[in-house]
Amino acid sequence: MNLVGIDILAKAPLAGGDVFVGGHWRPAEDGRTFPVYDPATGEVIREVSAAGPGDALDAVESGAAAAAGWRAVPARRRSEILHRAFTLMREHTDTLAGLIVLENGKAHRDAVAEVGYAAEFFRWFAEEAVRIGSSFGDAPGGGFRHVVRKHPVGVTAFVTPWNFPAAMAARKIAPALAAGCPVLLKPAPETPLTALAIAALLTEAGLPDGLLNVLPTDRAPEVVSAWLGDGRVRKLSFTGSTATGKVLLGQAAANVVNVTMELGGNAPFIVCADADIDAAVHGAMDAKMRGGGEVCIAANRFYAHESVAAEFTAKFGAAMTAVRSGPGLQEGVTLGPMINQAAVDKIRSLIDDAVARGARIAARGTVPEGPGFFHPATVLTDVPDDARILHEEVFGPVAPLSTFTDEDEMLARANKTVHGLASYVYSRDVARALRIAERLEAGMVGLNRGLLSDPAAPFGGVKQSGLGREGGREGIEAFLETQYIALDWPAA
Repeated sequence: MNLVGIDILAKAPLAGGDVFVGGHWRPAEDGRTFPVYDPATGEVIREVSAAGPGDALDAVESGAAAAAGWRAVPARRRSEILHRAFTLMREHTDTLAGLIVLENGKAHRDAVAEVGYAAEFFRWFAEEAVRIGSSFGDAPGGGFRHVVRKHPVGVTAFVTPWNFPAAMAARKIAPALAAGCPVLLKPAPETPLTALAIAALLTEAGLPDGLLNVLPTDRAPEVVSAWLGDGRVRKLSFTGSTATGKVLLGQAAANVVNVTMELGGNAPFIVCADADIDAAVHGAMDAKMRGGGEVCIAANRFYAHESVAAEFTAKFGAAMTAVRSGPGLQEGVTLGPMINQAAVDKIRSLIDDAVARGARIAARGTVPEGPGFFHPATVLTDVPDDARILHEEVFGPVAPLSTFTDEDEMLARANKTVHGLASYVYSRDVARALRIAERLEAGMVGLNRGLLSDPAAPFGGVKQSGLGREGGREGIEAFLETQYIALDWPAA
């Protein structure tokens, strides 16, 4: 099979359907399909099977049947399979990146970086799989022993977003499999093909049937509700909007399902008076423009000290204007299209609102003529605090700038949000940078660095930006239950 020139799925007989359950490819139970679009052209790439609630329950059955066997597999064997998945992803980087560009639209260089990032989760958790251990000790009061052991939480259900179709899937799949848990994955309807490619690669890596079940669909509420209504599903991990996360939290509560939530962000980017401005501009481009700004940890609000605001604005504006927009596979393109027309419309409405309230457009790039969901890289200045763009995720290549003079006042503005995922601070004074970082209400802070994500570090937020952490040593703990055994034996 050849998927519009992308052959990563060649070994998977998807001509018979795109629902992957129990190690087999099949159509949706009722034969429904939905279209997947190329954001650069607006054209349909192909029709994909749309799983329904019956398929969802079949996936639960498949995962539950495979759970005991996988739990009994030695950690070293699980580790070897994940290492093989890492190797296969690296070997297929070009093809996987092309697939991501095709359905997500991001620039090819960003897609290549995403594949490398996604692969690292398989390597990291392959190494963590063999470090899951139990402990044994004497009770402090004497008379008996404590045995504390870890075991898999059980069948896990994942809902992943479209902005990082490989990385968000890998960040959840890898620790779950490492911990000994079967996986049910519902990828975003905008980008299901990358998830199916990962399923094909894991099968090639030697993952036993039933441990990874992938259900592409455009009827997510029916599928996810079926999972959360089945008592065999013991874990839900969701990455997406805060609004949807709240709905899923309510559903999960009915069966007291263990949850991890990575939700919305509204990251401040702070440029202090003593910052290295060139470094801050470079970091701002990383924090704002990676993935076209369609990133939960993207810098959303820029605060520059008034003594350096003019220099930072001029240099940042020049960098944004120089961004080359176009189809992601086109040579030299660094900004691809947005995911769909609705995303473009929202960005425009936020800019219009800010301008109506007194903001001005200080810099704006260009977009190609013709079809596609493009929006130019844009810098706004003099943005008032009541502008919507400072309180809603932009999820696009737009940077609103404000100035500050007083550190306390700036921190109050930076923390005035229901979100608390990421923040960025630029300063040559380490003491100042750490002081600000410790006062920011955020789960992650970049100090003189615009790129935060690392598979070896805990990723997550505070307030309404989520619950729990992914990645790092904490990432595998999310898929483990702790059991305590009070141990005694008769005296001789």
